[in-house]
Amino acid sequence: MKKKKKIVILIISVFLFISIYFGYLHLKIREHSLLVAPKDVDYMIILGARVKGTTPSLALQYRIDAAAQYLKDNQTTIAIASGGKGDGEDITEALAIKIGLVKLGVEEERIILESKSTDTVENITYSMKLIPDNLTTGLVVSNDFHIYRAKLIAKDLGLKLAGLPADTPAIAIPKSYSREYLAITKYFIKRSSKMN
Repeated sequence: MKKKKKIVILIISVFLFISIYFGYLHLKIREHSLLVAPKDVDYMIILGARVKGTTPSLALQYRIDAAAQYLKDNQTTIAIASGGKGDGEDITEALAIKIGLVKLGVEEERIILESKSTDTVENITYSMKLIPDNLTTGLVVSNDFHIYRAKLIAKDLGLKLAGLPADTPAIAIPKSYSREYLAITKYFIKRSSKMN
């Protein structure tokens, strides 16, 4: 009987821990998704997302739309469009971002391409090398659920970035948030193992 009670307590404890942990992650994600981007930063890094052939996915289009609006409102900011070419993509994500920005009225000369990266760490790592030396203030553009992790990664790489959150397509919210909880957990584990 005591053994059974211990098992029940253990199960309840694990459930409570998981609930509190994922609740914490959700609060952090929401906190960073609601922040207002500062005006007139020197540069922005727009993180790539899936391209279907040559057409941006809805998630990527939302990032392009948010970036374009900011760039039109803040005329001195330059953009680094980041993302390589994956399966099912006929052009790089960076090029898809550039094409989308130009269509929305952003001057081509304000856009720098980073076309090698395959994930968020590489997006930021490779983009850092393209930031002109005289530019100091920046922000990262992604869908709202992704801003928290992107800023953490940037900070680890020595780059302090504000965030410009784009909407997440409603149909993708459950999947995006679920995957992001796991991605953040993986990030915490990898960072912890590097510190030990």
